[in-house]
Amino acid sequence: MKRATIYLEEDVHKALKVKAAEVSTSISEIVNETIKESLQDDLSDLEAFRDREKEPSIEFETFLKQLKKDGTI
Repeated sequence: MKRATIYLEEDVHKALKVKAAEVSTSISEIVNETIKESLQDDLSDLEAFRDREKEPSIEFETFLKQLKKDGTI
């Protein structure tokens, strides 16, 4: 495990202290788990982007014009 220094807003630190006490864990554990979840979300997002990269794209203005032509808007 590596040591790091982070700076938290006072209210965020207070909330973490309270949460850590309520769930009988450390602030470090909460921060580590939260970062891991965020990284997993990033990985999921990147996979979704990769899955959709071959889909045809359309410019927003063109799409709006098509909606108007179709009577949708």
